[in-house]
Amino acid sequence: MDQLIQLYKQFFRKEPADIKLLNGAGSNRKYYRIYPSDNSDETIIGVIGTSAEENKAFYNLAVLFGARKLYVPAVYAISDDAICYLQEDLGDVSLFSFLSYGRENDGEYDDAEAAAVELVIRDLAHIQTLMDSPYVYKQCYPMECMDRNSVMFDLNYFKYCFLKLNGTEFNELKLQDDFEKLADDLLNVDEYGFQYRDFQARNVMLKEGKPFYIDFQGGRKGPLYYDLASFLWQASSKFSEKFRNQMVDAYIDELSPIRKINAEEFKNKLNLYVLFRTLQVLGAYGYRGLWEKKKHFIDSIPMALKNLKDILLKGTCNPYPYLKQIAEQLTIEVNDIPLSLSTDKTQNNQAKSLVDNDTNYLKRSDKPLVVRIFSFSYMKGLPQDDSGNGGGYVFDCRSTHNPGRYEQYKKITGLDQPVIDFLEEDGEILQFMESVYKLADFHVQRFIDRGFTNLMFSFGCTGGQHRSVYAAQHLAAHINNKFGIEVRVCHQEQNISQILEAK
Repeated sequence: MDQLIQLYKQFFRKEPADIKLLNGAGSNRKYYRIYPSDNSDETIIGVIGTSAEENKAFYNLAVLFGARKLYVPAVYAISDDAICYLQEDLGDVSLFSFLSYGRENDGEYDDAEAAAVELVIRDLAHIQTLMDSPYVYKQCYPMECMDRNSVMFDLNYFKYCFLKLNGTEFNELKLQDDFEKLADDLLNVDEYGFQYRDFQARNVMLKEGKPFYIDFQGGRKGPLYYDLASFLWQASSKFSEKFRNQMVDAYIDELSPIRKINAEEFKNKLNLYVLFRTLQVLGAYGYRGLWEKKKHFIDSIPMALKNLKDILLKGTCNPYPYLKQIAEQLTIEVNDIPLSLSTDKTQNNQAKSLVDNDTNYLKRSDKPLVVRIFSFSYMKGLPQDDSGNGGGYVFDCRSTHNPGRYEQYKKITGLDQPVIDFLEEDGEILQFMESVYKLADFHVQRFIDRGFTNLMFSFGCTGGQHRSVYAAQHLAAHINNKFGIEVRVCHQEQNISQILEAK
């Protein structure tokens, strides 16, 4: 707080009269409304973040948005360490709050609400194309472009944070095969541009009748379909199919003079991204709702499953037969709401009990958390879990460049410096591990907070020699260094075990 006040005084050359903490959003950033000490009524928003790189991305992208005459908040100043910054105050009216009448009337939006949505959808076409620049992508964090690693991370998020927490029985290898094919199809598109990444009604502020766009710091190069699917198929919006189709037509109408596109082909690809986005959202709702027990996210699950039911009826899942089978299993109950996921307290006990039973087995108030990490070969099978906890996380490293294809690396492993240099210079494994670290950090911290004693991660690749060994060893060092807890590493195919002792 003191650093934020000092930044305000340095830039505006006056003392603040008052500072009020605003309601938190979905990130770790804290937002403050700063009131001036003079008679002016121009308030400023002060932001304190936890990631300097993320804050720099927001600051740099905001400048580039402004240079292209796109409506985003002006960023006045950023601290030397990039932990806090000052930006324009856009008020308190978001598009989400403006659309409350339509949501409360089961998706029957009035003319003013529909016009606001169409304006934002048409703006999206310009945001995606005007910001489509190699220089822009150099400012993006944590990655410049949506790639296979990020796709697989989101699909596995659905698998681990929704299916497993909901108690859905599934064959992991069959589902993984369909995920691989879906990832191929998602990335086999021509229409790329600036992917906003979190394009939703809560991230659009209305000021003097104009929409302003916020929270774009996760932007990157990516397929155009993603943002459109994110916005129009937002579970809580309750947009009707007719309304969505109208908005898709408006988007295509706005985009067509800029990019020559085939409307029918565009809509077919869009359906694929609606499926992808719905799975991603269910993963988020599973983690925040079934795991963290946050009611808002539990309440949102039935609406997301309704979207999944509609996707099934369109036939979008047909090329992925096992994923289709899972989707049918999730949406088979009456009124499109599986009883185990109902917001009714009695019916929701099944999901709650599942999470509690899975974790209470591990809970020991007098013992510290121990993390076990394995590397293995998919040709020889997954590591056995002796704890009774079900094996924890399994990450597939086969999407990254394989050193085993080259003669000079065939007799050494991911513990050896030449293999480490190869993987890190190539860079794919680093992007892969960024996503792993984020998910692992969430769960290690939560298990420590709740007194659990056992957590397991496994990394597989073709032979269990290079990529999986590298990933397992580096996650072990990361967790041991960051949390100071004991980590036990087992490279299954190399017959190598190691204990990183608690600090």
